[in-house]
Amino acid sequence: MKSNKIIIAIDGHSSTGKSTVARAIAHKLNYIYVDTGAMYRAVTLYCIQHSLSDARQIAALLTEKNISIEFRRNGSTLDTYLNGVNVEREIRSVEVASKVSAISAIPEVRDFLVKQQQFIGRQKGVVMDGRDIGTVVFPNAELKIFMTAAVEVRAMRRFRELQAKGEVVSFDEIRKNIEERDYMDSHRIVSPLKKAADALVLDNGNMTPDEQLQWLYSKVKEIEKKYQG
Repeated sequence: MKSNKIIIAIDGHSSTGKSTVARAIAHKLNYIYVDTGAMYRAVTLYCIQHSLSDARQIAALLTEKNISIEFRRNGSTLDTYLNGVNVEREIRSVEVASKVSAISAIPEVRDFLVKQQQFIGRQKGVVMDGRDIGTVVFPNAELKIFMTAAVEVRAMRRFRELQAKGEVVSFDEIRKNIEERDYMDSHRIVSPLKKAADALVLDNGNMTPDEQLQWLYSKVKEIEKKYQG
């Protein structure tokens, strides 16, 4: 019997809640969820830990395969492990956020991680979120979503998230970081952030997580019907 599972590619600006809605829809559909942003953050954290800033050094690191990134379920959450160590908290820090766009722009980094992402999604039944999933990683994905919201809204979400974790942060610093990441993500030479021509736009500035999930679920059901006809 032919499977009607699809690939769901969710792209968009930073702090739009891509990972939250991606996790939720994956759980609802019993799909595999892959947080590609966490993969780039893990590489960035490794570079910070080892004082690597030169693109050639980082390229050599990936060529030598000295880095391992995997996801493991811890209770109801899926955490990121870097070389066997849980780094979920560390990769969400402001320091990593301030450097991840620059590291992500290195061609060898993108090539290294895109190949991993494509391998994971080869059997479909996958939800991936990031910056170039619908344009580069899976240009033929059956459902592509581009998420966005006003900068002020995204900055406040990020501010509250970090505060809840007990971190002392500045709202203005977070807003500036988001603006800088938007610019860098959209203007990098390799795989810039942009909406795929056939992507559906989800502006979630005034939507609750449940409303976003129901909206996305309805789109999935519409596409799945095509496979049942």
